[in-house]
Amino acid sequence: MVLGLSGAGGLASSPDWPQWRGPSRDGHTSGPAWPADLKAEHLVSRWRVELGPGYSTPLVVGPRVFVTETVDRKHEVVRALDRATGKELWRAQWEGALSVPFFAKSNGDWIRATPACDGENLFVAGIRDVLVCLEVSTGKVRWRVDFPAEAKAPVPAFGYVSSPLVDGEFVYTQAGAAVVCLDKRTGKLRWRSLADEGGMWGSVFSSPVIATLGGKRQLVVQTRQLLAGLELETGKPMWTQPVEAFRGMNILTPIVQDDLIFTSTYGGKTIAFRVIETAGRFRLEPAWTHKAQGYMSTPVLVKGHIYEHLKSQRITCFELKTGKECWVSDKSFGKYWSLVANADRLLALDERGTLFLLQATPEKFNVIDSRKVADSEAWAHVAVSGEQVLVRDLKGLTLWHWSAAPPVPGAGK
Repeated sequence: MVLGLSGAGGLASSPDWPQWRGPSRDGHTSGPAWPADLKAEHLVSRWRVELGPGYSTPLVVGPRVFVTETVDRKHEVVRALDRATGKELWRAQWEGALSVPFFAKSNGDWIRATPACDGENLFVAGIRDVLVCLEVSTGKVRWRVDFPAEAKAPVPAFGYVSSPLVDGEFVYTQAGAAVVCLDKRTGKLRWRSLADEGGMWGSVFSSPVIATLGGKRQLVVQTRQLLAGLELETGKPMWTQPVEAFRGMNILTPIVQDDLIFTSTYGGKTIAFRVIETAGRFRLEPAWTHKAQGYMSTPVLVKGHIYEHLKSQRITCFELKTGKECWVSDKSFGKYWSLVANADRLLALDERGTLFLLQATPEKFNVIDSRKVADSEAWAHVAVSGEQVLVRDLKGLTLWHWSAAPPVPGAGK
């Protein structure tokens, strides 16, 4: 199986955090073993930058950190920061704002999707269904695609949510009421697929991944109605599978291992599909189902087990192959958890600004430690790069140093 930035300058093997859910787009990070706890002597704030609100994950690529924000409900701003100090290196901005439907107002009208970076280019999805390519070193705009104008599609009611994926010379994303592939050098449209499958109000919430199924490398996407596997070269659907969800709330990024695809939906259920290939033709069949419902938090897969935050705000563990429920937490947490795995440990950030360190084990739910790391809500996915943990809350970005070694005197606070 291959996910994410294969062929993109070797980033998949680096300690950077260059896209949605990390180097391999699966919520895993490599690097040094994590410290045993989150105590003040091990987790130290190095710098903080105040920002306007935003949901995008901060990216870490080489010496730079990239972060987005919405300013004065009018402009979208991208900043490049010095990784060592937080000093601003450059900024780019454009007009971009949207008023989301009233029942989603509590979650804000600001930029949502996470950018992607291949080391030379930064691909930023603006809330009004606009994809902008910026030069990493200067912030200069290399190209811009306005999907409502290009595809004659409406501006999505909930904004551009799907985080772009870079693979080789192409960018894949879900925008313009479809799944699209663009030339990453020029922004020229290569293909458009599953048009008008975005469902009610045109927004698609999930983000694509790349996986090898039945010996065929393909783009796996989840629209508001379907799971689908698309040919990378043409966008032709190789298979499609309806997925039940309340008002099309298929939000999670699909989890793929071997011939199994896992998803879990609000108003639907948790389900694993088995992909069956016969003479080049594909079909899906349910491998197992469970009544539990996911919501906004994409799970992580560790040693054959899925660790998932549910609509009920509890945490659960499933065995992927069988659907066996290993445990459910006896308490509820926030509305959202972003999860990162390293070996047998999980780091989770909930929207209330609390960071949790957990043991990844099917034996029992085990919180090792927790610590408050943000005073305002933190809906952006936590990013981990080596011994650095980046927490983007609605008022700013904090870079933390997390190490078993004692802190450098005078550094951080």
